[in-house]
Amino acid sequence: MKDNKKHLHVIGIGGIWVSALARYYRRLGYSVSGSDGADSPFLDWLRSEGFEIQIGHRAENLRDDTDLVIYSEAIITQPDLLPEAQIYSNVELKKAKEIGIEHLSYPVALGRIFNSKQGIAITGSHGKSTTTAMTTLMLANDYTTNPTIELPDDGAAFYAPTSPGCSAIIGTQVPQLNNSNFYTEPLTDNFVIEACEYKRSFLQYRPYITVITNIDLDHLDYYHDLADYLSAFQAIVDQTSGFVLISADDENSRQLQIPEEKKIIVGNNIITYYPRVEETTDGVVNTYYVEKMMPIPEMTLQVPGSHLLQDAHLAYTVGKLFGMQDDIIVPKLEWYMGSWRRSEIVGTTVNGNIVMSDYGHHPNEIRPTLSAIRAKYSDKKLLVVFQPHQYSRTRELLQEFANSFVDASELIIPNIYFSRDKIEDVEWMTMERLIDAIQIQDAKLKIQNGYGLENTAKLIREYDIKNPNCSIILLLGAGDIDGIRSQIL
Repeated sequence: MKDNKKHLHVIGIGGIWVSALARYYRRLGYSVSGSDGADSPFLDWLRSEGFEIQIGHRAENLRDDTDLVIYSEAIITQPDLLPEAQIYSNVELKKAKEIGIEHLSYPVALGRIFNSKQGIAITGSHGKSTTTAMTTLMLANDYTTNPTIELPDDGAAFYAPTSPGCSAIIGTQVPQLNNSNFYTEPLTDNFVIEACEYKRSFLQYRPYITVITNIDLDHLDYYHDLADYLSAFQAIVDQTSGFVLISADDENSRQLQIPEEKKIIVGNNIITYYPRVEETTDGVVNTYYVEKMMPIPEMTLQVPGSHLLQDAHLAYTVGKLFGMQDDIIVPKLEWYMGSWRRSEIVGTTVNGNIVMSDYGHHPNEIRPTLSAIRAKYSDKKLLVVFQPHQYSRTRELLQEFANSFVDASELIIPNIYFSRDKIEDVEWMTMERLIDAIQIQDAKLKIQNGYGLENTAKLIREYDIKNPNCSIILLLGAGDIDGIRSQIL
């Protein structure tokens, strides 16, 4: 007999977003199992929390008493098939369909929860994980009793019933959230999510507030061009009921058609907004919008980079929309100490070099990341170990990638990470073509083909021996490059 406790099965549970949703359902009282294509330290972390996880996709992983299946779209590995055939090429989803178990993609499943709340969706091409993490820490209220979050040393002084509270799904692990990508306060309707634009998945959400960090053409395996990409962001603007926040210096965001009563522009230490004014003249009511400005107070962040300060300013603006005071907002944002794979300091090698890891995989993420590291560690060499993510992205943005490593001292490229790529892109975008393009832009930069992750780890260890106590070693990319951290520490 089936007990009263509901059961959720998650396919691709090692994904950073879908794992957060699994944690959310577990907090609701579900028992949760999951499967993934390969094991990882992250899955060990989930196991330590009590999740039942199988490696490899097999029909028997799916229990017959399962109430709901949620799957990561990353499990779809045959892009040349029709959409339904792609989905049911996974044996666990095929079984779910055959025995009548409801199965939802991650965006659809999250939308069911998010759309019943007062939602804050944070999206954009870059910076959304950091902005989501900052916003969550700022809004979070119940630090003293909620087991998902650590109390800072001086927390009692300014964390109490002075914040509106929230739940959150974040695309990274946050140290102050017990190194989790999930946070919840069940008594609040405020729900913060990182909303991904890939395949227009964020259109499953109906936000009250949408924050657009920036718009920079990406995901060219799906979007045709910039106009197509912009149309997706315009759609999320159109279905936002309250406010839309954009960055003042982002030209693509400024192209969006945002009603003035919704529009808030953040940049240059100023918040610009457009309150409605009504005037009655001769019995006729005239409505118009007047531009107003609000200064943003000075902040000293623990994480370097002007791009991260802009993320903090966007989060600050969300706090002001909730009526929070500066003496609460600013210390919370200054308390933020970075996140997993966002200029994360992993450790120090036996030869005294600092190892960092970062998820950056687009040229406009790489350049500011390297610039910020170079500025903070100006006395050190910077060895960048970059794994491009997708042959298609590397091909379409080849010239931009070629200009991205001006702040690197040396560069190793282990391989190009395959994800949803077409055969023609794989055949055209060779390592030799990529290295040549970068070398043309910077003839003095030492670039090595790493010939795979295992050999790359060997090259890093050799570099570490030859260059003791003088370098930052940065593992950069959205694929599996981070997995070699254990081989060099």
